[in-house]
Amino acid sequence: MAAHSDPASAPPAFQRVVADLQAHRWRAELAVEEIPSPQRIAPYAVAIAADVSLREHDLGSGRLVILHDPAGVESWQGQFRAVAYAKGEVDPEMVTDTMLAEVGWSWLVEALEANGADYIAPSGNVACTWSRSFGGMEEQPARAEVEIRASWTPRLSPTGEGVTAHLNAFAELLANTCGIPPLPEGVVMMTPLRQRRQDR
Repeated sequence: MAAHSDPASAPPAFQRVVADLQAHRWRAELAVEEIPSPQRIAPYAVAIAADVSLREHDLGSGRLVILHDPAGVESWQGQFRAVAYAKGEVDPEMVTDTMLAEVGWSWLVEALEANGADYIAPSGNVACTWSRSFGGMEEQPARAEVEIRASWTPRLSPTGEGVTAHLNAFAELLANTCGIPPLPEGVVMMTPLRQRRQDR
């Protein structure tokens, strides 16, 4: 099964999703670009990649793919499926916390709920990794990361309306993964503490 390359041939609902995605206003910490989408998962797909940075510090990255099959997919329980990936650095001490994976998953669930995203059938996993350099690289600080891979079925209207809430949830998931808390409009975020520690 290959994705259609011509957006004009897509059903109106998917065209609306693509239009809303391309017009979306992302939070300032995210640099987002459209990337080639998977070709064999669904008849229609659109994908973006995002880099997260704050005050010239790279904090993490992520991807979001929105799949569409007009015939519906039983495992999706719908016609659309959102597939997200988010990776961010954390304090090395956090990796020893056995609850970190549960906390990482809660970032997704809470982001969806906080942004009013209507969804069903979530699934995914959270990986916590820690690394330390030796020899000629021993001066580099220990590095710990959280990786979240998740998918869910957005419950959109028959015309494709409603994806904006899911885009906002993805942005919030990325921010939480990278240690950037939600802030009111116009409030300036200081460099996260964990990044300042690494710069010393």
